[in-house]
Order: sequence, then structure tokens, then C-alpha cells
Amino acid sequence: MVDVGLFDSLRRRGKGGSKPGTLRKSSSADTQHLDAWAAARKGVEAYVEPKTTVTDTTVVLIAHDGEWTRRRIGSLTAAQDFGRKRSIPVYEVAKTGYPRRMREFTERQKIMERRRQEEQG
Repeated sequence: MVDVGLFDSLRRRGKGGSKPGTLRKSSSADTQHLDAWAAARKGVEAYVEPKTTVTDTTVVLIAHDGEWTRRRIGSLTAAQDFGRKRSIPVYEVAKTGYPRRMREFTERQKIMERRRQEEQG
């Protein structure tokens, strides 16, 4: 038998030992992922997403074929510095929106996943 207090769920820790609801900042692991991802793809552009109450500023890197990845970046300035050092154009999502190729890539992935599930089941 395990004793569970009435308010224990409020004291639980999230990933990395942080309290639930605590804003996780960008890390060097985030930047390393973005570096490796961008280096392995052609035509990469960066789209900065603004900070929210639950997420720090993030950047979405989108390749020429619409493949994409998202990581925390810390600030618009940090994203602009990241792009400048790597010759990657940087856009603000709030001003430009996401490119069509990203939406098309995501839709293709969903279709392929449905087909895989149908073949298995």
C-alpha cells in the first residue's frame, strides 16, 4: 500500500525535476539539435514563435521539402543571431505565418502513418 497525500499531485515534479508550470529555458542541447538538423538539410529557414505563458520563445526550422523541427531558442534576438551565423533567413511567425510546404509535409506524414497502421491492422 502506498500513502498518497491529498495535495501530492500538486507537488509532483515535471521533466528534469522542475515544478509543473515552470517555464523551461532553452539549453545548449536545443541549439546543438538545431545546428545538426540545419546542417543535414537544404534550404532551411527559421520561423520564430513568440514566448507564451507556458513556453519560452521557440524557433521552427523548415527545410526546402517542408520537413521541420522545433526547439526553444530564448528570444527573437537569439534566433536572429542563430540565423545570421548560419546564413539562415529568420522570420517572425506572427508576421508571416508558416509556409505552405510545412503544412503539406505534415499532412503527407499523417497520410503515410494512416497507411502504415492500415497495413498492420
